[in-house]
Amino acid sequence: MYSGSSDGESHDTTTQRRIPPASSMLWVRNLRRYIGSGAGLGSEALMELETKRILLEIFKDKQQKSQEAGTIPSFYKKAWLFYSNKMFKPEEGSISQRVQRLAKYRFLKKQSDLLLNSDDLAAMWNCLRENCVIDDGTGAEKMNYEDFCHIASVCTEQIGPKCRRFFSPSNFMKFEKDEAGRIAILPFYLYVMRTVSLTQARIDMSELDEDSDGFLQSQEMESYISGLIPNLAQLRDMPDAFTNMYCRIASQKFFFFCDPHRRGKACIKKILLSNCLQELMELHQESEEEVTDTEQAENWFSLTSAQRICDMFLALDKDCSGSLSKQELKEYADGTLTEIFIERVFDEHVRRGKSGSGNSREMDFDSFLDFVLALENKDTPEGLTYLFRCLDLQGRGFLTTADIHSLFRDVHQKWIEGGNYELCIEDVRDEIWDMVKPSDPLKITLDDLLGCKQGGTVASMLIDVRGFWAHDNRENLLQEEEEPPEEESQ
Repeated sequence: MYSGSSDGESHDTTTQRRIPPASSMLWVRNLRRYIGSGAGLGSEALMELETKRILLEIFKDKQQKSQEAGTIPSFYKKAWLFYSNKMFKPEEGSISQRVQRLAKYRFLKKQSDLLLNSDDLAAMWNCLRENCVIDDGTGAEKMNYEDFCHIASVCTEQIGPKCRRFFSPSNFMKFEKDEAGRIAILPFYLYVMRTVSLTQARIDMSELDEDSDGFLQSQEMESYISGLIPNLAQLRDMPDAFTNMYCRIASQKFFFFCDPHRRGKACIKKILLSNCLQELMELHQESEEEVTDTEQAENWFSLTSAQRICDMFLALDKDCSGSLSKQELKEYADGTLTEIFIERVFDEHVRRGKSGSGNSREMDFDSFLDFVLALENKDTPEGLTYLFRCLDLQGRGFLTTADIHSLFRDVHQKWIEGGNYELCIEDVRDEIWDMVKPSDPLKITLDDLLGCKQGGTVASMLIDVRGFWAHDNRENLLQEEEEPPEEESQ
């Protein structure tokens, strides 16, 4: 009925038909026109379309203005750029470096001009004394808040507006007041002087801070101390040949206390707040009374102390190599330090030589200064931290009874060699435990030594036979200290 040719023709016709594109369909064109007009959209969709249109117009407008104006060259770059955890400074002699230095100089100059000079401070003191009242009971010179405001006005007229910031209500409230609400003028004046002194010190240090990161390196700290020497009364007679060595010795104390992680740079803010700077500034005072060598040696920054340390190092350096071996360091303090402590000092605080062998490890002068500072400041957190690393034989962060026994064994040996009575190491160990009272009864940590307030004494007992002798004879020593005043009074 059906021929084969007719089937083939119908199949070919079907395969040749193609689906027309969507854009040619009438209903698609009508739908797109309907949506584009926004007639079928809700209020939120219309608002979104309008927002996109406005933002697009703003973007095109800015782009057109930018093309018309041209590209403005960059004239500012940050002083430090961080890429892959590396820091890059501006190139030496570049414009950015010159601009940075000029801006820094102008800023520090402006801050320096706002400070009170010596004449201003003298004028303020006269104003305070002329406008204060005398306390009938104590004879102290005081002022109430009304006097405080009046003195502020007088000082502003005589000195200028730069003194006004010291006479704020908050500053008045910082000082102790009597029953009448008055404060003494002397503490207030000392506060002004100290504020001016610290601000001037910060400006001077910032000028030496080459990279402006708020830290001073050792050379910069030495330059600061060198600039202070002509103004320090007790250092005016220092020989010129000793100046560099003195600055090195003085600078090392700042880094010992203000650079606990030994990064080679000390924070300026920490330096200003440390006791080291206050101790250095004490050399400003010219004492009319005779000062003994012992009293001068108590101040690390005195000329007597610096010469003492230098002579000590030269006396220990038998081979004049400029560094100390373990055998040479054992002669420190007349050989009263234990051998195990000397070994631990070299293990923890002395770098190996270039050859890497144990015999090549020697203590240089800077390491010797840290060593002396730690022994002379055992009661401070910094000194005790230095010593604790030596006492921690296993590097575990705590001391056990076995560690105490090992450490005190050398002290016991020197004690017997000195002709003293026989003592039991276990009794000393129990006494140390009673002194420290550790939070964990099985071990002593650095926090335990710092918290017991006797950490320096404990450290002395474990590293120095003389320190143990002083602890064992502490009652007799106290009596001897109390006897001389009684004899003088008689």
